[in-house]
Amino acid sequence: MSSGRQAASGADRNIARQRRFWARRAASWDHGAGDNPGLLKVVERVLGEADPSPESFAVDLGCGSGQVTLALAKRCRTVVGVDVSEEMIALLLENAKREGVSNVEGRAVPIERLGLPESSVDLVVSNYALHHLRDRDKQTAVNEAFRWLRPGGMLVIGDMMFGRGGDARDREIIGSKLTLLLRQGPGGWWRIIKNSGRYLIRFQERPVSMSAWAAMFNKAGLIDVQAIPVVNEAAVVRGTKPKPPGNGSPFRETSDQSAPNDERHGNSTGRRGSSANIVMATMVPLRIR
Repeated sequence: MSSGRQAASGADRNIARQRRFWARRAASWDHGAGDNPGLLKVVERVLGEADPSPESFAVDLGCGSGQVTLALAKRCRTVVGVDVSEEMIALLLENAKREGVSNVEGRAVPIERLGLPESSVDLVVSNYALHHLRDRDKQTAVNEAFRWLRPGGMLVIGDMMFGRGGDARDREIIGSKLTLLLRQGPGGWWRIIKNSGRYLIRFQERPVSMSAWAAMFNKAGLIDVQAIPVVNEAAVVRGTKPKPPGNGSPFRETSDQSAPNDERHGNSTGRRGSSANIVMATMVPLRIR
């Protein structure tokens, strides 16, 4: 089988797995998301960094039942919520109707298969969804978002962002989780074993570090990239599509500082646009699932 066919087959398997997973969990996620203080902080930070205008056309990738989509809709002209799960999209539209929000469109389509016209969107956001994508599909999603954005448009991603102990932040996150679970006794010990398997195999969740996300943004061509820790493993990364020269905001290339693009092999990738800024903040525990 050719490498292209293998990649497509791997993406199809992951999409099918995510559909089955969220078909079972859609209702429980909808009921529980609003009770997680850590997740609410990430939602708040994503919305704050996005800062849309009343005329913005926005897209929410992996929208779930609408925690970010509905809040954006109250600030934007139109928001398209995209999710792999038909059950999630049904909940999104149901919640929009309950809140009297009429400028939301739902699309039950995998992020990997979403097609939008070039330069048609002002804002692309995603919150706690893209860690489910394979690593190569993360970069593809960022590249596609860059293509969809109008010049001056913004991409904002909130997610769990940590690697396998490659930097001090990773080690602090892993250490704090282990300490917390060890204090819980046998139940916590079992969760260490279970979560270690998930972490090593990267079967359902595939988080990468803030620096890896920042490198993907820069590789796609986004500028003014910032990576901002929020709570424990959660962080937000944002970047802007440059305006062409002579459009009031000339694009100038600045110093290029490479960051890891493939954490498993420690590779680094040159980046276009301004170098990423990582804004450090105090970390507090985010509820472990």
